[in-house]
Amino acid sequence: MRSSEVAMTGICAALYAVIGISTSFGLNLGGVAFWPAVVIPCIFAVLFGPWVGGTGAAIGIFIRDVIYHGEPLLSLCAGVTSNFAMCFLLGYMSRANFSRKKLSLSLIIGSIVIVVGLLLPTVLLSSETLLFTGLTNAEFIAILTVVVVASILAVVVIFAFKKEWTSFSVGALIGQGVGAAIATISVWIYSNIFISAYLGGPLPLAFVPLVFVWTVATEIPFVLLLCPPIINACYKAFPSLKQPQKTEKKAT
Repeated sequence: MRSSEVAMTGICAALYAVIGISTSFGLNLGGVAFWPAVVIPCIFAVLFGPWVGGTGAAIGIFIRDVIYHGEPLLSLCAGVTSNFAMCFLLGYMSRANFSRKKLSLSLIIGSIVIVVGLLLPTVLLSSETLLFTGLTNAEFIAILTVVVVASILAVVVIFAFKKEWTSFSVGALIGQGVGAAIATISVWIYSNIFISAYLGGPLPLAFVPLVFVWTVATEIPFVLLLCPPIINACYKAFPSLKQPQKTEKKAT
């Protein structure tokens, strides 16, 4: 990394930790927080590259986790790895110019994930209260419905009217999916191997699909709706930040 990238990584990490602590509002599912702060490293990943965004996200989430729940090993296993993967993929793919076929395939996969986000929790919820939280079934389904609808609308708008953001939206969908998978599986494995005061004991296997959906559905609307206008404003203020997209090499 160049010295400027190291500096931007430090700024990204500090902002991510501070804003993450102040915007989760105490909401979480199975230890995975409501996380609008995800937009911070995503913006840095697009503006300054995948290594800056990924490393800044990893350091920032580690600082936040140690302050919030005091289990550094849990953060290293789940938070650091998932946040690095998510933001690195987003930063890398946002600078690529994908073919229409690959964009369409990614849109289909992303849409399936979002639709499942509406249906799967309904099947897995208990009849009385939502597992891992104090919310009732109706309250959780209402919240999830709002964020899922917002996700679908954001994806449709971007692909239909903001074609310059198609690579970004594909990167966001794939990065979120990979990051959520790493986080949920890692937390589940950790809870069944180590004694965790924060998680409160071994988590059931149903934790994995339920919290995967929670993670994607409560983060992707913020990424898709907030990142593009903020990044555009940064491009206007500092045109040198805008990097040309890499074109896919065709096989000969």
